[in-house]
Amino acid sequence: MAQAGKFSPLLNFKTRPQGLLKIGGLTEEALGLLLAHFGPSKALVVFPKQIQAERFLKAFEFFGGKGSLFPQEEAPPFAGVYQSPEDSGARLAALFSFLNQKEGVLALGAPAFLRRTIPPSVLQEAYEYVIVGEEIPREEFLSRLLSLGYEKTGLVQKTGDLAVRGSVIDVFPPGEPYPLRLDFFGDELESIKTFDPTTQRSRGKKDEAILLPVREVLLEYDYAGLEERVFSRLKRFELSPDKESTYLRALETKHLLDPEEFWLPLVYENPASLFDYLSGKETIVLFEPERIREEWAFFEEKLLLSWRRAREGKRVLVEPFESFLAKEEALKNLEKAPSRIEISRLPLFEEALNFEVRDHEQHVVALKAKPQEAIARGLSYLREALDTGEKVVVLTPKESTAEKLSSLFEREGLAEKVSVFQGPLRELPPAEDLSIFLDEFGRGFFWPELGLFLIPEHELFGARKPLTTRKRRLKEAFLRFEDLKPGDYVVHREHGIGRYQGLVSLELGGLPGEFLLIEYKDGDKLYLPVDKLHLLHKYVGLEGKEPSLDRLGGKSFEARKRKAQKAIAEVAQELLALYAARKVSQGFAFEPGPLLRQLEATFPYEETPEQALAIEETLADMQKPVPMDRLVCGDVGYGKTEVALRAAALAVENKKQVAVLVPTTVLAEQHYRTFSERLTPLGVRVAVISRLKSSREQREILKKLAGGEIDVVIGTHRLLSSDVTFKDLGLLIIDEEHRFGVRHKERLKQLRKNVDVLALSATPIPRTLQLSLLEIRDLSVITTPPLERLPVKTYLAKFDDQVIKEAIERELARGGQVFFVHNRIKGIYALADWLKRLVPRARIEVAHGRTPPQKLEEIMVRFVRREIDVLVCTTIIESGLDIPSANTIIINRADRMGLAEIYQLRGRVGRSNVQAYAYLLVPSLSGLSEEAEKRLKALMQFTELGSGFKLAMSDLQIRGAGNLLGTFQSGQVAALGYDLYLELLKKTIDEMQGNPPEEEIEPDVNLKIPAYFPETYVPDVEQRLHLYRKLALAREREEVESLEAEIEDRFGPLPREARNLISLSFLKLYLRKLGVRKLDRRGKEIIFFWEPSLPVPEKALRKVAKERGLQIRLTKDKRAIVSFSEAEFLEELLSYLKDVLALAENPKEPYTQGKILTAAGG
Repeated sequence: MAQAGKFSPLLNFKTRPQGLLKIGGLTEEALGLLLAHFGPSKALVVFPKQIQAERFLKAFEFFGGKGSLFPQEEAPPFAGVYQSPEDSGARLAALFSFLNQKEGVLALGAPAFLRRTIPPSVLQEAYEYVIVGEEIPREEFLSRLLSLGYEKTGLVQKTGDLAVRGSVIDVFPPGEPYPLRLDFFGDELESIKTFDPTTQRSRGKKDEAILLPVREVLLEYDYAGLEERVFSRLKRFELSPDKESTYLRALETKHLLDPEEFWLPLVYENPASLFDYLSGKETIVLFEPERIREEWAFFEEKLLLSWRRAREGKRVLVEPFESFLAKEEALKNLEKAPSRIEISRLPLFEEALNFEVRDHEQHVVALKAKPQEAIARGLSYLREALDTGEKVVVLTPKESTAEKLSSLFEREGLAEKVSVFQGPLRELPPAEDLSIFLDEFGRGFFWPELGLFLIPEHELFGARKPLTTRKRRLKEAFLRFEDLKPGDYVVHREHGIGRYQGLVSLELGGLPGEFLLIEYKDGDKLYLPVDKLHLLHKYVGLEGKEPSLDRLGGKSFEARKRKAQKAIAEVAQELLALYAARKVSQGFAFEPGPLLRQLEATFPYEETPEQALAIEETLADMQKPVPMDRLVCGDVGYGKTEVALRAAALAVENKKQVAVLVPTTVLAEQHYRTFSERLTPLGVRVAVISRLKSSREQREILKKLAGGEIDVVIGTHRLLSSDVTFKDLGLLIIDEEHRFGVRHKERLKQLRKNVDVLALSATPIPRTLQLSLLEIRDLSVITTPPLERLPVKTYLAKFDDQVIKEAIERELARGGQVFFVHNRIKGIYALADWLKRLVPRARIEVAHGRTPPQKLEEIMVRFVRREIDVLVCTTIIESGLDIPSANTIIINRADRMGLAEIYQLRGRVGRSNVQAYAYLLVPSLSGLSEEAEKRLKALMQFTELGSGFKLAMSDLQIRGAGNLLGTFQSGQVAALGYDLYLELLKKTIDEMQGNPPEEEIEPDVNLKIPAYFPETYVPDVEQRLHLYRKLALAREREEVESLEAEIEDRFGPLPREARNLISLSFLKLYLRKLGVRKLDRRGKEIIFFWEPSLPVPEKALRKVAKERGLQIRLTKDKRAIVSFSEAEFLEELLSYLKDVLALAENPKEPYTQGKILTAAGG
């Protein structure tokens, strides 16, 4: 190792960590290497900011170390802001592992260091350790988990969730990457499995598990002491009636909505600080101690201010330094620490160990100045490092990129062979002169003393920003059927619109069963058996419009269906004609060149797979001699604009002009900024034409456009005016086409004739439709958000000036903007004036539904241009807007809004790779109804990106299919409900293309057996509905088998009724394929009724019956009567039909009982 002697003071410190060691000249990442290879085995590492701790940990783990983050609460202390238990659980997991492991580090930001927490003696007792095979009294175990802060839910999806189903307990403990499924036999724990919270399917097995508490405050730890402390303090501190009832309610229900600092000193007589978690053998490492002290002083100031406000508001029973450590106390304790390392970024002049670590900042700045030279500059930078004898390591997170880099470096002669390795990097220096590692952290460095030159790909070529290592769990798209609640409207395929009144258990003919009760007009009731659930859709019509109920057995629904089919057919016909004409017209075949490659090199992110595919498909279309007509769909901020930019670059490269047409001035402004930022440095001439330009400016732009002096023009419908002429238009990009009027569409048709067209839409399209629509126009769908996007952190808080002031000031301090949503026009100006007094430096404007359109447009443009800091508005925030600098949204009276509405509003922030925040304000946390509390907590749970689809199939999504077809048939959607409308649409398109769908037989099966999921087996109604629906919709054998495995996996062994239901699903699959429309049972006899138009497979029926020794009679009216043994008739019947089907499908195969099945795939 180069200059190994330089490290001897550190190695001495490692063997005998004592006293104070000062080290200068390190970055966070270099400290990661230092501690992993030369540092003390156990350390508490403190940084001024948490983001630095995160960067250090990534590097520390890459160099082979093991560490945890002790995360800080981002909400201000004593502000009364509730947040989900994820951070609290993560802190407990970090503390527990630090306490119980001989090696490793605990890393944190300065504010988190001052947090008091659960005493170590309590934490060492407050967990459950479970081993497979041991006896665990289940009821005691469950009440213990509830006392540790777990909350019962129907479905386990986030830390702290607990679900009980028969013999199975699902639980998500802190510190575990996946939730656990504990399966009991009586009180014996038979197995522990991990499972995927999205699919709910098992992943792997464990022999043991530790179930840590979810919250730092355990109300039941010393309940008598807690009661005593609360009541004695109620005499000392004056509380508002509202707050007093919150405390008393929490004592009674043992359920907390308050942040933990309000309760810590009440629950524990002596809450612990992090010093209490140190045994004296650990080293405390301070990165930039001066800045840490500054952060502590700042935090203390904020803490005292916040606490005084809470005190004045009569909301608090504790003193500030009972829940937090005072700065002076922290400094005193640090002085006493037996072993300490202080790190400085700059070399130190005093007695210290100095290194000359350098970052790559100069190279990165040079790249930004000339992005088109990125590849050449990056290669020359590497060459210099190799020439001076350094060991060079390039980092990239993707295997495909690593392979590309490897062949680029070999081709350029940087090394004969460049190998790709998986981290961690344990050998220093590495054996190879140039190597690539599959990993990535924020910033690389050059460490001369180690001869190590380490650089992430995004710094080398300036192309990619580092990705977050967040596990993304995309929730199911679109509204799930099992979100059905009594009172919701439903559509039955034959009977029309009714109202769902719940799942009911009934005995019919002496057999118990479960039915969906649907109420129709005049109180008529339909009891729908659970195996017929596929005939039912949840009714989704137009927002704010209630449908009227149909009469059971009436004719109105059929009439509406016929009318809708006619309207749908007209639209589909027009589209198909347009598509056919386009396919035979002549277009221009574009050829890619260097401009496109330069633009690709300046894209600052990793493309998502779907985005990369959309780009590839678009460019491929443009290279064909037929005009392109492609639609790219994806949520706002999912990367559609990048697709448009690449297409524009290809057009300009071929000396063609590009027109970008947008529906509003605000969007024109926004696109102009994006296109200019990316294309102008590459020499492309970009202009914008809209109402904001004077007449003289507009004339000048039009003149340049006609003379070919402008390459890309962005504009509103102004571009469609007759005075606009192009020298040579080659590509038309249309954003949100459905928002243009009929008049504009005619002009668009003329423009479209022989140019390539790329349409962009933020309206999601249901997957069922995508395939059919592909036949009408080329379609690319982007459903995944960019990898570097972070979920929005969501807080629930009482309306409080301190919370609001803090939220706005924090956003402004990082140069961002704020949406403040107040959904009533009345009082909105008074609120804005109050905000101006609260945060005087903020530039505040008001926008609402009654603001004149021109004024509204002007305000929105100013907001986009960042001339406004806080926009106080009703829920009219423009849905297509992508404002990456707006990253805080405050929603007032969130308890009055629907889930879907809040979800969409929250989606307006968090559009970049910056952490975004949403504050849901309510008048009082204790006064929330149980329903509202549940709803708002659900929102906090679904912070993951893409999860909005599950919660909210809003008006926006309902319009998806209609908009796509260029006409929104709102009347038809309202008449039939969304799902049935889509079904008819799909059927019509398929028929017109000569692919009429086969009429599906729906067998009526009457076997006189109980077939349902008992409540004791699947206790949660939503889950039962979900499973019934999935079974009813299954059309392939593999689907039913997979469902059977999933149900056993999640709920334990199948009871008889559940097994019968699954057998019934298999049976219906076989009957459909054989053409049987009805099946009856009379004692031992099973009677099959064939569909009159379909042939009866007589040979197969007789042959299999003969082979099995079964009696069979075939009648002239297409019936078959087969006798089975009464006891085992169901298994026999399934086995018989399976063989009949196999033989009917493969009549030439030789048949022995059960043997042909392999040939028929059975």
